[in-house]
Amino acid sequence: MYASHGFLRSDIGDVDVVYHDGLYHLFHLVLPNHDFIAHAVSTDAMTWRRVKNALFVGDPGEWDDDMLWTMHVSPDPDEEGTWRMFYTGLSRSEYGRVQRIGMARSKDLMTWKRCRKGAYPLEIDGAYYESSIDEGRHWVSFRDPYFFIDPATGQRLLLSSARVRHGPVIRRGCVGLAREVEPDKFVFDPPLHRPGLYDDVEVPNLFVLDDRYYLLGSIREDTKIHYWYADSASGPFENFFNNVLLPNGNYAARVCRNGSKLLLFNFFAKTEYVYGREVVKKLLPPPKELVVAKDGRLLLRSHSGFNDLVTGSDKIDAAGQCRMLYGNPHAGIEDHDGAMFMKCRSGYEAFLLPGRHEEFRLSAEMTLEGSGKGGLVLRINEEGDGYYLSLDLINGIAQMRAWGANATPEFEHAFRYQPLQEAHFRGSKHGPWKIEVVAHGMYLEVSIDGFVVLSLVDDTFADGAVGFYAESATLGVRNVILERLTRPVIEHASEMVYTATHPPEEHAPVPGI
Repeated sequence: MYASHGFLRSDIGDVDVVYHDGLYHLFHLVLPNHDFIAHAVSTDAMTWRRVKNALFVGDPGEWDDDMLWTMHVSPDPDEEGTWRMFYTGLSRSEYGRVQRIGMARSKDLMTWKRCRKGAYPLEIDGAYYESSIDEGRHWVSFRDPYFFIDPATGQRLLLSSARVRHGPVIRRGCVGLAREVEPDKFVFDPPLHRPGLYDDVEVPNLFVLDDRYYLLGSIREDTKIHYWYADSASGPFENFFNNVLLPNGNYAARVCRNGSKLLLFNFFAKTEYVYGREVVKKLLPPPKELVVAKDGRLLLRSHSGFNDLVTGSDKIDAAGQCRMLYGNPHAGIEDHDGAMFMKCRSGYEAFLLPGRHEEFRLSAEMTLEGSGKGGLVLRINEEGDGYYLSLDLINGIAQMRAWGANATPEFEHAFRYQPLQEAHFRGSKHGPWKIEVVAHGMYLEVSIDGFVVLSLVDDTFADGAVGFYAESATLGVRNVILERLTRPVIEHASEMVYTATHPPEEHAPVPGI
């Protein structure tokens, strides 16, 4: 987990990550000022160390003297060993209402120099797109650049978040397209993709995976990451019955290739209350690996980097190792045919595995009998306060909830029940289902049958018991492995910056990168 911190409250904004010579390089905005692009490095894509900032706003009077927005870093196709950063800039003289795209170069990814000649900054072409503050929403959308070289044709494409000139004002969002016809010379074409439904398609990505082209875009209407597919870079782009890649709260995704792996990075927007006001905190969760299902859908696997954080594990395979939390007389647990069967005919019961746990990864195979409900409890105390993972395995619905007593109860407000995140997956009427849960500091992740379903950040509960629950159902559970993970670090620095799970003085420093 990575987050911005300092004397005043600040957040990371949109991110971009490249992998080079054994290091992940993270470039990100810093909110709310948007006055520079920060740079951090990591060996595992999970724990980061800040290095020299990449770029600052321009001097007064320059075209980017107001704010810097989303960037994209890629190798320069015309200068071996050189990198280009396309970035979005705003001008104070225009009150930030016109977006342009500039470019900076670097030989080492550390020191960046603006290109102040030729075509830069790029301004969007009015032939296909809104280009004047007199149109549409009275600002010019031309941001979130993404550079892509088509492996089939060699064409150099610059994608952007743009808006067409015609149609309902709130549905003009599209993926803008310009071709680099000569070094640093671009010609605009009609949109690469126009859904015809959204106000904007933000932070576009284009990549090839298993011989198919995939286009990612973040949609503000539902705060989710969507995707489309095509047989060529020119489209047309189509979508599946469910084209949401990650559920609510995950936004502004960027892809990063490391050898044969394609990793997905994004920030997570976490709602907090500061002095009675609702604010949104943005953090960078661990990445996920993009894979393609047999039917062509994009799926995500949990980051393999968690394997390196395991410090020990326990196998729970006997009913005698577990205990019931509430003592429901209609509930019981027994061993049969190599599995633990957790039964609750009437009412609710939680079956807890041994010990208290903070940072862990739990994996198990689960079957469901009866017409009732089942799921997991995480970091739960003796009063039943903790996280509840509700699993509708038949209809394919997973929901994470924070549920417990209110610290300041008043009349009917004695409890807190907060749905944190919900997602749909392809369910099965038979099972068994392979369940994996990662709890690493504030980060919570749920995978079903090997693919990530939930990915969220929450700090309501720091530690507690872990187990399963049944309500008018019988859960068959086998191959239960509970792994202990090292404590998460937000940032490597002279003094370690940890997650909010524990006070810093309780733990020894972790060596830096």
